[in-house]
Amino acid sequence: MDTKYEVHQLNTIFYNFSNYCHIVEDKASKAALVVDPAWELEKIANKLYKLDIELRAILLTHSHYDHVNLVGPLLKRFNPQVYMSKAEIDYYGFRCKNLNALNHMDEIALGDTDVTCLHTPGHTAGGMCYLLQDSIFTGDTLFIEGCGICNCKGGSPEQMFDSIQLIKAVVNPDTLIYPAHSFGKMPGQTLDFLMKENIYFQIEKKEFFVDFRMRENQKGLFNFK
Repeated sequence: MDTKYEVHQLNTIFYNFSNYCHIVEDKASKAALVVDPAWELEKIANKLYKLDIELRAILLTHSHYDHVNLVGPLLKRFNPQVYMSKAEIDYYGFRCKNLNALNHMDEIALGDTDVTCLHTPGHTAGGMCYLLQDSIFTGDTLFIEGCGICNCKGGSPEQMFDSIQLIKAVVNPDTLIYPAHSFGKMPGQTLDFLMKENIYFQIEKKEFFVDFRMRENQKGLFNFK
């Protein structure tokens, strides 16, 4: 599919934490946004400089530290606008300069690139996914191999089930899924791949989903690759 943007994927590391930070470049305007910037400031900044693009926006899927810790440094260097769901801001009290509150189905324009904001609680109270023409950035709501844990403050396995049903209902099967973490499979698989391979897409009854997501003695929950 011919898109108006390009996705640049960066793996950023801090000790045992491995995150995927994504830069979206609008081809026509050379404007850029970054999703969930974490850990390695110079890796992100140098990529922006190398591409010769202007950082205009930071999109935050939720407020956990490993997704927001570079907001301050990027604001100081580039002064972009920052976006997070209103539900997340209200529940956890996240604050920063240039902060914009989003509601479900709000839209953001980056040059010729349109972003639709989907409220997807479950991992946190105000989790948000960002849907583009053929890409969606899912933070910790959805991984290629599974979905986010639901026992954090504000988390809910019932809401996670509903969020996955929403994604199944509104996202095209050919859309590329870009989560913030990997357990071995690279971000950028299609939703159709997840529908076949991700067990959380196979469970149709909410009560079964809740029992499975909250089962005891799960291992490797933070073994990010």
